[in-house]
Amino acid sequence: MINKLKLSSVLHKSLKHFTTAKSATPLTQYITTPPSISPLAALKSYHFSNMSAVKDDRISRISSTIRVIPDFPKPGIMFQDITTMLLDPVAFKDTIDLFVERYKGKNISVVAGVEARGFIFGPPIALAIGAKFVPMRKPNKLPGAVISEEYSLEYGTDTMEMHVGAVQAGERALVIDDLIATGGTLAAAIKLLERVEANIVECACVIELADLKGRDRLGDKPLFVLISST
Repeated sequence: MINKLKLSSVLHKSLKHFTTAKSATPLTQYITTPPSISPLAALKSYHFSNMSAVKDDRISRISSTIRVIPDFPKPGIMFQDITTMLLDPVAFKDTIDLFVERYKGKNISVVAGVEARGFIFGPPIALAIGAKFVPMRKPNKLPGAVISEEYSLEYGTDTMEMHVGAVQAGERALVIDDLIATGGTLAAAIKLLERVEANIVECACVIELADLKGRDRLGDKPLFVLISST
């Protein structure tokens, strides 16, 4: 069992370390607590509730299995290839587990997967959190009546479609894809869901190409990623 006095001393020293460095921002600035809770108690809560995220070796394992292929599909592009991660059952399971741990118990009823690699991650996440999976597809791929949203690409435009009636007004939705680059496809998925008056809880991707600033196109919708790459 952890000695409480020893733990308290360690936490006090940690708090002092973060608040005395001239250029450092106090750690307590990032912890929002009611007035009745002391900074030390807040730091204890922060430490234990975030320990798995801070020291989680699953992220590095996932990252190590993703292959980068230069000049694909055209010169100058560094393609993030997740197929090598899918060949590693442990890394693949870790990826799904990290998303499930984040969204389980959040009353999400819709997991909307963006074609095509969103179809890989979306269904197992949906099953694990008790939600339905809704495919967001390219034109002329869905057999029933659809609603469509056109979005811009680097060169030209494309369209995303969703079946009419797949999502009901007021449902809480998670949008999932493997990667966010310029953010066009995720932005189109958000617009489709908003047109049927769904509530977007969050967008989630395995990888973010941060330099392309795709999250800026998502407006006020939050984005969660496992790996940030340049």
